[in-house]
Amino acid sequence: MALSESQIPPDAQHYLVCGTEDCEKNCQFYCNDCHLRMCELCMGEHQKNKKTKNHEVVHYKQRKRRIPVVKCKIHPTKDIDLLCEECQIPLCSKCTATKEHRGHIFTDLEIVFAEKVSQYQEEIDKIQNYFEPVSQDVKIEIAGDVTEIKKIMEGIRTAMKAEAEFVKRMVDAVTSDKIEQVNKIEQSLLQTLNGQNQEIDDFINYLNDLIQTYYGYLSPSKIENLTLSLKSKSLKIRPVPETSKPVPPVFTAGQHSKEDVAKLLGRITVPNTKPENRKIKPMETASTQLKPTGKQKKQNREKSDVKQTLCLSSSVTKVREYTVPGFNGVFHISLDKSGRLWVSDGTGKLIQTDLQGNQLQKIQTSGGYGYHTVTQDGDLIYTDNRNKVINRITPDNTITEFIKTGDWEPLSIHSSHINGDILVGMIKYRKAKVTRYNKTGTEIQNIQRNNNGQALYRYPHYVTENINGDVCVSDYDNAVVVVDKSGQHRFSYTGQGSLFYPYGICTNVLGHILVCFSISNTVHFLDQDGRFLMSLLPTEQQGVEDPRSVCVDDENNLWVGQITRTVTVYKYLQ
Repeated sequence: MALSESQIPPDAQHYLVCGTEDCEKNCQFYCNDCHLRMCELCMGEHQKNKKTKNHEVVHYKQRKRRIPVVKCKIHPTKDIDLLCEECQIPLCSKCTATKEHRGHIFTDLEIVFAEKVSQYQEEIDKIQNYFEPVSQDVKIEIAGDVTEIKKIMEGIRTAMKAEAEFVKRMVDAVTSDKIEQVNKIEQSLLQTLNGQNQEIDDFINYLNDLIQTYYGYLSPSKIENLTLSLKSKSLKIRPVPETSKPVPPVFTAGQHSKEDVAKLLGRITVPNTKPENRKIKPMETASTQLKPTGKQKKQNREKSDVKQTLCLSSSVTKVREYTVPGFNGVFHISLDKSGRLWVSDGTGKLIQTDLQGNQLQKIQTSGGYGYHTVTQDGDLIYTDNRNKVINRITPDNTITEFIKTGDWEPLSIHSSHINGDILVGMIKYRKAKVTRYNKTGTEIQNIQRNNNGQALYRYPHYVTENINGDVCVSDYDNAVVVVDKSGQHRFSYTGQGSLFYPYGICTNVLGHILVCFSISNTVHFLDQDGRFLMSLLPTEQQGVEDPRSVCVDDENNLWVGQITRTVTVYKYLQ
């Protein structure tokens, strides 16, 4: 269901219908004079009408806000449309004649309302483009700290357990040695006692023998034995052998406290260091369309530092070159974060190769020109113009349907290095446009016409983005078309005096626009304002032959794909 104008916030992307009678199309434009919402078709009719041709017609987001209709409480038939400058209260035209406001200065309330809306919109932009993203950055940083703290604490726990296991092993080893010592002492004592026991046994045997002898002397039948015993000088029994009591060892328990054990196992200390405050990035001017994150801002600053030290070289040096087998020409190149690249030809073959040209994987697509790109997350996304969808390939090679483009046929695609937005060049029934999606696939901007309502594009078969947020399109209809980040036309480049059919396009860290011109076998270098700087020429050294695609890598090398199935890498900055 379509929403009314009062139901949506100023920057919302909901469907708002045209305000022209009996028209239910999507509203894209607004007449500031008659406060009328219009679709593209009704806007054209509005500007053709003699009565309204001089009206100020703008994109809907750039409209002047109409003040709410409020009736005056004193004069109910009148609308409140003025502001008393002295009393600072809104009133109707009839109130100006009352005694309370006689001689005061009055201002059109609509002007004041527009100023306030503009001020609040600026504050909203600050919130959306600075405070909220920075807060999200802080949340991400905190989440990273949480992960890091958990990792550190788990490491401490693991170390403590390992140390405890080591101490336990030492305790077991020492205990085993002491038990062995006890065993040896026991064995020695028992051996002594066993010797004493044997000595007593021998003495008892001696006594038994002596008893038997004495009994023999007392027998009447052996009286001669008694006579012999009487002749004996004395009767003497050997004394009981001397033995000694064993002295057992004494075990003295160790004197250990919990603190002693704690010392053995190390200790945990919290550094007496004052926590460092997180750095809050300073507020920067940002577009409502482009919202760079903290990481992206850092990358932008690094690129800015590089920009101060680089310039175009007077000579172009070939770094390396290789051929892509099985191709009928390298029509587009996308470099991924691993240093490998995706290349496509004119028949729908899309392959990933290493830097020697060896094929790593292959996908059959519906074909096109600049129809694939690598996102900030390292995923490859590519258009399917037959099914009117955009597909995503994750690093694990899973292909999923990412964005549906409805009735529009997607031709070209580019993932923003500034904020991850996705730019898609599309056509439908002799119409063409560039649509911006955020990284989750939500449509946030359409670029189709210039300030005069004329079509900007006819066949946007390559699209890219410059460092200043400009959207640069290589349109097969003889031009490179550049608009700013809000969609306003900046310039069109049509070559150097001859027929101009541009192909692949890219930009570099200096804001230069590089575009292939296959007819003259050159790559044109433009500055970010569209001024021609130089050409990469088909000399024997440079070796350019019918170039179709260009891109630059993180080391500021220029990659050129040619119809000869060759990819050549050049060093062109110094």
